[in-house]
Amino acid sequence: MTDTLKKLRQEPKIRAVLDFYKAIFEEMNPEKLRSKFLHSLLVLQNVERGSLWVKRANQYICVEAMGPESEKIKGFSLSADASSIVGWVIEHGKMTVAEAGKDQRHFAAAEVDVHEKSTLILCYPLILKNGEVYGAVEIIDTSAQGSRLNLDEDYLKLLEAQVAIGGVALSNSLAYNDQVQENVRLKRVLQELREDAPIIGKSAVIEAILKSVRDYARTDFPVLITGESGTGKELIAHEIHRLSRRRNKLFLAQNCSAIPETLLESELFGYKKGAFTGAAHDKVGLFEAANGGTVFLDEIGDMPLNLQARILRVLQNNEIKPLGGSTTKIVDVRILSATNRNLPEAINALQFREDLFYRLNVLPLRMPPLRERKEDIPLLLDYFLKRESKRLDIRPPLFTENSLQRLIDHPWHGNIREMENMVKYILTTVNNVRIGEKDLPAQMLHDTAVPIPVAVPMPGAHLPALLQHGLPALHLAFAEFSWDELERAYVLALLEKFKWNVTRTSQAAKVNRSTFDSRMKRLGIRKS
Repeated sequence: MTDTLKKLRQEPKIRAVLDFYKAIFEEMNPEKLRSKFLHSLLVLQNVERGSLWVKRANQYICVEAMGPESEKIKGFSLSADASSIVGWVIEHGKMTVAEAGKDQRHFAAAEVDVHEKSTLILCYPLILKNGEVYGAVEIIDTSAQGSRLNLDEDYLKLLEAQVAIGGVALSNSLAYNDQVQENVRLKRVLQELREDAPIIGKSAVIEAILKSVRDYARTDFPVLITGESGTGKELIAHEIHRLSRRRNKLFLAQNCSAIPETLLESELFGYKKGAFTGAAHDKVGLFEAANGGTVFLDEIGDMPLNLQARILRVLQNNEIKPLGGSTTKIVDVRILSATNRNLPEAINALQFREDLFYRLNVLPLRMPPLRERKEDIPLLLDYFLKRESKRLDIRPPLFTENSLQRLIDHPWHGNIREMENMVKYILTTVNNVRIGEKDLPAQMLHDTAVPIPVAVPMPGAHLPALLQHGLPALHLAFAEFSWDELERAYVLALLEKFKWNVTRTSQAAKVNRSTFDSRMKRLGIRKS
């Protein structure tokens, strides 16, 4: 058995190589694969420093680095016009050994801020299956005489085979990752084409909004979109992204009131394996997944205070840290946010951070309710009638003059969302080619919903049902009900008031969300 093979049988080296080959078959994450690849080469050569470089346009960029002060090297870029060992290897497609400081190819400026300098550098090209060189890997000896690197010819050949396999595996993982990202982008585009309605309107207020959208799209500053529920805030956010320089990157949205606080944090920032019970693998958060694109935070006014502090850090430093992680990551995302809450009032109530408000509200945009843009109502009705009729494969009906005027005068407390649902109701229940006043839903004939008559409660009556029917509280015989019945009625009434937004409901009840959750469970209340 040769001395080379005896050296290879040393257990730490064997383990590093096996870990790398195992990763080739199991790991498609480029970051993890290149880390294991570089680690295996450093163990085989018994050195502590190394780096991986790829060629992009007219630059060589360090995408991975290991060893002391590696954070100063990772992300470093070299001009292809400058003399460097990495550049020489990539351009010639050959392995080389260079003595730092004496070899003219050595780019010493890369180590200006590094305390421990290189003495001897072993550099291999990274080659695709078709023979194209796309990068290089440096294995660096920092010992005084450069005596730690094994430059035995047989050993270097074995190492070269390792690099060849690793180079192909890395290129495959990068191609796979690019394809995944492209599939996500295409899926998002298709979803937008299927679901998003155009911005419809000819009123002066809509024209002003569209001008603001075009102006805002030219920048990367945060935009805060305010307005009542159903006014189209997310649609406007989509339009800002579509017109921006980020249009070819992802637009990812998260409703900040739709999920519990702990889950929201992991959705936004991701988590590391083992961060909590059930975290069996790393998860990429929304901010990291949307890198280069846009993140839309809907109902930002309902975000818990501790999470608001983390969002502030993203806005200030472009930094994120996954749950359970020890290091931060830099991301490039534009943040658009929306709320139907009065944030200045929330600030006064200590429910929203003032510093975050000013960071989000750089470019404010208010979406008006339908009652402030009545001239757009006929256009919107026509659009929804034609769209839903096409889906049902029927001829779109027309409104009579009286019914159309009734709809124009309707307050539309649910705004565009209410109108969309009303049109679906009409197309389902009306078979006429003309839609008269009698065909409209009952609530369209009154400024408020029609009250349902309910008898004065008798002992044993079901209190929550009476409250849901709108019976005045002064008529309730409270003494006839149990404590649980009263508490259940109170919880249901608050949930209805805040549209089953548990965070806002618990704030109104002046109890912690976790306490409110436990009371809901005890009372058997859940949103079906």
